[in-house]
Amino acid sequence: MRRHEQLSIFTRWSDFLSWLLDTTEKFPKKIRFTISSRLDNIALDILEKIIEAVYTKEKIEILKEINLQLEKMRVILRICCNKQYLSKQKYDYSIKELYEIGKMLGGWIKQQNEKL
Repeated sequence: MRRHEQLSIFTRWSDFLSWLLDTTEKFPKKIRFTISSRLDNIALDILEKIIEAVYTKEKIEILKEINLQLEKMRVILRICCNKQYLSKQKYDYSIKELYEIGKMLGGWIKQQNEKL
């Protein structure tokens, strides 16, 4: 098993990413190449950044970038819910997951700050 696969944040994000890709695939065609693609790309970028952070000595900047990306996702998902591209139940699930992943990320950032 690779080092990044041992991280609970990696596992949690991978599960969320799988759910998100399945969900955005069902968005209306008119937004599939705009909002859907943007959400998918941000989510994939986060996955890449988590892997980078595992293998990099200077983690804090990467972790802060992940945090910013999570916030972007929250805003876009809220727009999707408001436009009814995403049901209230799916929106609630996504926000809960982003909150939990954000807490995990915050713990990782705190741990890195303590090492300084």
